[in-house]
Parts: sequence; C-alpha cells; structure tokens
Amino acid sequence: MKKYLLLFVMALSLSTSFASRKFASFTGYISCAKCSGTGQHGKIEDHAACAAACVKGGQAVVLITSDGKVIKIANQDKALAQVGKKVTIDGKLEGDTLTISSIKAS
Repeated sequence: MKKYLLLFVMALSLSTSFASRKFASFTGYISCAKCSGTGQHGKIEDHAACAAACVKGGQAVVLITSDGKVIKIANQDKALAQVGKKVTIDGKLEGDTLTISSIKAS
C-alpha cells in the first residue's frame, strides 16, 4: 500500500511541475532588460536604436508585451536579430522566463 501511495505522490508532483510550464504565443517588442521597466525608450515603438545599443553593450533581451509586462528570455540568441522589433513568439513560459520555440516579426 505504501508503494502505491508513493507512486501516486510522485506522479502528482510531476504533473504539477509540467502544469507550470505554459506553451503559448506572445506578441510584443524585443527590448533590453536595462530600460524595459524605466520608460527610458520613450514610446515603445520608437525604442529600436536605444535597445540595440543597450544589447550591444551587454544587456539581456526581454519581451515587452502590449500591456507592459516584461518577460525574460531564456535563449537570448534566438531574439538578438529582432531587437527593437514587434514580434510574435511561440514558446514555453516557466515563471517569468520564456523559452523561444519560434519567433517572427509581426
């Protein structure tokens, strides 16, 4: 009986960890982590040059959604070519970090 209870608890914990990973589509602008929450870019549509300079200087890239939410990006290399652009990303969100499966300009 204890063996079955242990298996049940293990299965439940695995299913909970997979449930916290959300595969979805996200639309927004690729920006830099430094200025994303400060408003230093001015209007979100006009921030491309500033974001590119920040990223070139070593800042991490993030996704800023239309409602202003800042989402970290796990696999930075996939987003570097899109800095300053509006994009649609398909990927897995784990906590506040997004792992990109595909990215395209919107």
